[in-house]
Amino acid sequence: MKKFIKKCFKWLTLLLLAGILIFAGFVVAVYYGVFGPFPTTEELSSIQNEEASLVFAIDGEIIGKYFAENRTNINWSEIPEHLINALVATEDKRFYLHEGYDGRSYLRVLFKSIILGDKSSGGGSTLTQQLVKNLYGRNDHSFLSMPVNKLKEAIIAVRMENVLSKQQILLLYLNSVPFGEEVFGVEAASLRFFGKHCKDLNIQESAVLVGLLKANTYYNPRLNPKNAKRRRNQVLKLMFNEGYLSQENMKTLLDSDLILSYSNYQKEAPSGYFVYHVKKRAQQIIDDLNYQNPETVDIEKDGLKIYTTLDFSLQKSSQNSVKKQLVKMQKLLNKELKNSRIKKDWYSSVRDKYGEKRLGETKNRDVFSWNSDNNNPMSFSDSLWHYYSMLNAAVLITQPQSGRVLSWVGGNNYRYLPYDLVLSKRQVASTIKPLIYASGLEKSFVPCDYLSNEVVEYKDYDGWTPRNYDNSSSKDTLVALWYALANSMNLPTMDLYFQTGHDEVGDMLRRFGLDAPIYETPSIALGAMDASLYDMVKAYSAFANDGFISDDLIMIDRILDSDDNIIYECSVELPNQIIDTKIADQITVILEEAVNEGTAKQLRNRFGIVSDLAGKTGTAQNYSDAWFMAYTSNIVIGTWVGAMSPEVHFRGGLGSGSALALPIVGHILSDIEESPGLSKKYISDFSHIYIKEELIHCDPFFEKGLKGFINRVTDMDVEKNHEVESKKKDEQPKKKSGIRRFFDKIFKGKKKK
Repeated sequence: MKKFIKKCFKWLTLLLLAGILIFAGFVVAVYYGVFGPFPTTEELSSIQNEEASLVFAIDGEIIGKYFAENRTNINWSEIPEHLINALVATEDKRFYLHEGYDGRSYLRVLFKSIILGDKSSGGGSTLTQQLVKNLYGRNDHSFLSMPVNKLKEAIIAVRMENVLSKQQILLLYLNSVPFGEEVFGVEAASLRFFGKHCKDLNIQESAVLVGLLKANTYYNPRLNPKNAKRRRNQVLKLMFNEGYLSQENMKTLLDSDLILSYSNYQKEAPSGYFVYHVKKRAQQIIDDLNYQNPETVDIEKDGLKIYTTLDFSLQKSSQNSVKKQLVKMQKLLNKELKNSRIKKDWYSSVRDKYGEKRLGETKNRDVFSWNSDNNNPMSFSDSLWHYYSMLNAAVLITQPQSGRVLSWVGGNNYRYLPYDLVLSKRQVASTIKPLIYASGLEKSFVPCDYLSNEVVEYKDYDGWTPRNYDNSSSKDTLVALWYALANSMNLPTMDLYFQTGHDEVGDMLRRFGLDAPIYETPSIALGAMDASLYDMVKAYSAFANDGFISDDLIMIDRILDSDDNIIYECSVELPNQIIDTKIADQITVILEEAVNEGTAKQLRNRFGIVSDLAGKTGTAQNYSDAWFMAYTSNIVIGTWVGAMSPEVHFRGGLGSGSALALPIVGHILSDIEESPGLSKKYISDFSHIYIKEELIHCDPFFEKGLKGFINRVTDMDVEKNHEVESKKKDEQPKKKSGIRRFFDKIFKGKKKK
C-alpha cells in the first residue's frame, strides 16, 4: 500500500512538474513573441487614439461627425472626479495598488467565479488590461486563444504601467472604451446619451455610463432603461462601499430618475443632407492639402473641427416648417388619391412586378413617418404606396452677398430618404419668369410697357396654345409689364419672349447659371425646363445682390486640426456682375408687388409678414411641382414641394406654388420676424434705386385703339421724367404732362358719367 501511495505521489509530482514546465514554456513562448509581437516601449509611450472629426454650425452646435470609430478625445481636466471614482470602484478598486495585473483578482475569479459559480463576483482583468484589449484587440489562436490573449494582455499591461502614469492610463481608457452603438470614449457617449460634454456630467450620469461598460446593449439606457437604472444603482453602492459617497448622498441618488437627452447624428441627422455635402467638400480640401504636404490628414481619424456656414436656428425652423405644412397637405392629398386612377394604375404595375402574394405580406416595417413611431404593421404594397404617394419638400436658404449656405433641407428625412432634392432637377415653372423679364428689361423694355394678353396658337410649335393660369385673356386689352410679372401671367410673358428674342433670353438664362436650350424653345418662358433648387436660389441671389452672383455656394468657413490649429480658412471671392444693378432693382420692385398685391400676397394676409420682401411662386402645368422663391437684401429662401414621381400630384389649386410651397416660407419668415436675433441678421429694407411710383406709375391694363395710344404716349413721357436716382426718392412726385392731364379729364369724365 505504501509503495502504491509513493508511486502515485511520484507520478503526481512528475505531472505537476511537467505542468509547471509546460506552463513556463508557454509563458516563455508568449513572452518572446511566438504567438505574435508585442508593442515596443516607444509605441506604448506614444499611443494616440483615432478620433472622429466634428462638424459645427455657426453657433457652435455639433451637427455631425465623420469617423472610422465614433470617438472624441478629451483632456484630463475635462473628466469629472466622480466619473473616475465610479470607474475605479466598479471596474478595478485596487487600480492604484497593482502594476498592471492583480493576483488577488485572479484568485477571486478562480475560487468565486469558477469553483463556486458566482457570476456576480466580477472579472480578473484590471483597467490596464482592459485598455490593452481595447487598443490591440484579440487574435485567434484556436483552443489557446483565451490563455494566449489573457497572458499577452497581462504582459503588455505591466509594460504599459512602466511607461505611463496611472492618470495617463485612465485617460486613455476613458477615451477608447466602447459604449455600444458604435460609440467609443466617454465624451462621445456623454453627447450621445445626455447631450452634454463629459465635464458637465453629474454623479448619477457618470454611474450610468460606467454601468454601461458591463454589457453595452443590456444596460443601454435608451433601449433598456430599467436595466440601466438598476445597474446605475449598483455602481452608486460600490462608490459608497469604497468611500466615494456618503450614505445620505447615495440614498438621494438611488431615488433619482433616469433622465436622458439622446441624440444620434447618424440616425436622426438633424442636418444630414448638409453634413453629407460638407464631407465631400472637406475631403476635397484635405486632398489638396495632402497633395501639398507629405503629412497626410485623415478626415475620419484625426479629430478635425469643421466649422460650417449653417445657422442651426434657421435649419430647425426650416425643418419644422416643412413638417407643419406637409403633415397638413399629405392628409388632403391622400383623400384625393384614395380612389383615383393614379393609385389604380400604380397598383396594377406593382402587382405585375411583385405578384399578389408578395404585396400582401404584412409585418412591422421601419418606414419614415411624420409621427414619432415609424415601426408599424404594414403590408408590402402599403409600404410601397406610402413612399410613392408621399409629398416631399426641399428648402435652401443662402446669404446673397457671400453665397453662404444658411439652411439646407434636402428632403423629409436623411436616414430614410437620402436622395437630396435640393439638387434634384424638376420643372421650374413660373419661377423662371423674373429671368425672362430681366432679359426684356435689358432689351430696352420698361415696367410700364404694355404686352399682349391674347391667346395665340403657335402653329410652328405643334399648335402649342398657352393660356393664363385662370384662363383669362383679352384681344382688346393690353397688360403692363410690371403687372404681368407680379401676377405671373403667361400670355404677356410669351409676347415679351418673342419681342425680346430667344438668343437674348437664352444668353440671360446661361448667365444666371441655367442650362438653356440653344434652339428656339418658347415654352422655356413659362418654365418648361428643368433646374434644381440649388440653381434657382443661386440665380435669385443676383436680384437680391444688385445683379451680382457668386461662382458657387459656400458651406465651410474653416477647418482646425485636433490641436486647434487652422489648416483651412475660406476666402470669399468677389461675386460676378451678370445684370445691371438697375435691372436687378426693377425686378425686385416688381416682385415686391407680387408679395404685396400679387400671387404671393398670402405672406401678408395669412402669415402677417411685414418685412420688405420680394417673392415669386411657381406651379408646374399638371401641379407636379410647386415652388416659392423669396428674398430680402440679406437672405434668399427657396423651397420646392412635390412627390418623387411627377405622376403623383393634386388635381387642382392645392398643388399650386402659393398653396403648397409658399406656406413653408411663410412659417420660416414668421420665425425670423419673431426672433430678435434672426430678424436683426436677416431682415432689412431694400436699398432701392427706384421708388415704386417711378416704375409702377401706369395702369395695369388699357384698351387698344386711340385711348390706348394716348396712354402709351403719355406714359412714355412720364417715364422719361421719372428716371431719377435714389437720392430723389423723397422728392414730391412730378406733375403729369399737359397732354396727359387733358386726356385724363376727357376719359375720367366719361367714366364718371
